[in-house]
Amino acid sequence: MDGQLTLEKIGALAGVSRATVSRVINHHPNIRPEVRQRVMQVIAETGYQPNQAARSLASNRTGLLGLIIPRVIQALFTDLYYPRLIQGISQACNESGQTLALFIFHTEEEEQQLTAQVMRQGFLDGLIIAGMHFGAPLNQLLLSEKPVMVIGEPLDYPQASFVDVDNRLGAITAVSHLISLGHQRIATITGRLDMAAGQQRRQGYLDALTAHNRPIDEALIVAGDFEQDKAYQGTLELLPHQPDAIFVASDSMALSTLRALADAGLQVPRDVAVVGYDDLASEGTAVPLINPPLTTIRQPIHRMGVQAVATLLDLIKNPQAPPRRVILPTELIIRQSCGAGP
Repeated sequence: MDGQLTLEKIGALAGVSRATVSRVINHHPNIRPEVRQRVMQVIAETGYQPNQAARSLASNRTGLLGLIIPRVIQALFTDLYYPRLIQGISQACNESGQTLALFIFHTEEEEQQLTAQVMRQGFLDGLIIAGMHFGAPLNQLLLSEKPVMVIGEPLDYPQASFVDVDNRLGAITAVSHLISLGHQRIATITGRLDMAAGQQRRQGYLDALTAHNRPIDEALIVAGDFEQDKAYQGTLELLPHQPDAIFVASDSMALSTLRALADAGLQVPRDVAVVGYDDLASEGTAVPLINPPLTTIRQPIHRMGVQAVATLLDLIKNPQAPPRRVILPTELIIRQSCGAGP
């Protein structure tokens, strides 16, 4: 068969017009079944491969999705949450025939330049933004006409579509569990308070104490900002105030908390109980051996990535649809670090 097949030649072989062949290739709904079958049979018999660039022009889509993580590149490779999230996103893109473009940067200046570039160019069908924080230059992308899906609720943009977990309820569950075990002085190491996850997990900690008539001691609240070094230092800052339990707002930070307690000569859970948030071990991420095994709040990180892609593709197909707000469940996973595990 002629290697220079065109839509006109496919149409001639199928007895239809070039426009009809184009509509079949681009999955237009208003095609009679028998016509669609005839065109597809000719395509199968000739081995015709539609030109992707031409299809993109015809459908106004490129099949290219962008993933932006608005944090400096060091955080991308030190926070164990992100590899699992990216794995879920890339798997969903592969399964749906999309190409994923990952945007990373080193400084705020690069973030500003990237924002201007993405808003100016139309080569992406849609965007996924993970880890958004207040005041970031990339937040402007939520005001563009480009379909955007956010991982983590953007509290300052209620019109945005997002997928998240109930961070506040997860924190309430964690702290209430520690209270049920008899712990009296429960501290917390918070995440970034300019991000929804950090704010909501801190609020859940406070709400759990209030619900159980426990006093709020500001000395037992330190900032970790989802960074391992800060979590280590924050743990040491807590020790003079003699906490008997610590709720840490992420598993990555909890690893540093365990290390700081060990360096201070304290045993977990005998001296201080620890509960994290993420359950990276169950998510299949390569994590260091945790001793003792970490009690934590499991959030479905991989599933969030898959859900973000599925919802974004739906937004691309249905641009007039209302914002999508997907909240996935969390689960308390009890292990040895809280003192109640096997």
